Amino acid sequence: MKPHLLVLHGAIGTSYQLRAIAEALSDHYTIHLYDFPGHGGQPIADAPFSIPFFSAAVADYIRTQQLEHLSIFGASMGGYVALHLAATQPSLVDRVITLGTKFHWDPVTALKETKMLQPALMKEKVPAFADSLEKMHAPADWKIVVEKTAEMMMEMGAKNPLQADDFKHITIPVLLLLGDRDRMVSFEETIQVYKLLPDAGFGVLPHTPHPAELVNAQLVAAIVLNHQSSKKPIAG
Repeated sequence: MKPHLLVLHGAIGTSYQLRAIAEALSDHYTIHLYDFPGHGGQPIADAPFSIPFFSAAVADYIRTQQLEHLSIFGASMGGYVALHLAATQPSLVDRVITLGTKFHWDPVTALKETKMLQPALMKEKVPAFADSLEKMHAPADWKIVVEKTAEMMMEMGAKNPLQADDFKHITIPVLLLLGDRDRMVSFEETIQVYKLLPDAGFGVLPHTPHPAELVNAQLVAAIVLNHQSSKKPIAG
């Protein structure tokens, strides 16, 4: 029986953006593509968006689906949620792979990242992107998704949900991946977390920007599978 891989998308995104990566890994894993509440047509909850809220939603999904021996692949925010789950409910996940996950949050960073997360401004400046978000999240209102995401990021800037001690207590294998052309996530913040994690690997993807749908899926799959094989116990 193939092990399970739960795939988590980034902020204001959907699982559809990670289908190429999921397909590249499907021969080796039973794939579960997950959409966070309010994303990809899922109902928008009354509760504010937050990392703990999304982490709890993923935990509910894992328990409902009775997923065991589970690895989680999380892109951007999805990676942060996966690590939050590993820190707070370690029995639910065996391994985490992150791609382009932003770890450094403070008020200045949050303000920068939310500058364009204004529906009216997006409709004016990037109308094609706004239209794609409308289709992506229908029947949910994409504007609410964007506004709730901006509020979440501002809260993260005020208090980062994962602190240094949290990373130090994540004992499962973790692989941190980062594109060399990622303009949102720095090498410095990724390496800092890499050094805090007790059992971590770090990989750089060449010619790779932040959006997960622009990543070389076959390359990601090869790195993920190599990391998995290196963590298997040696019989003897």
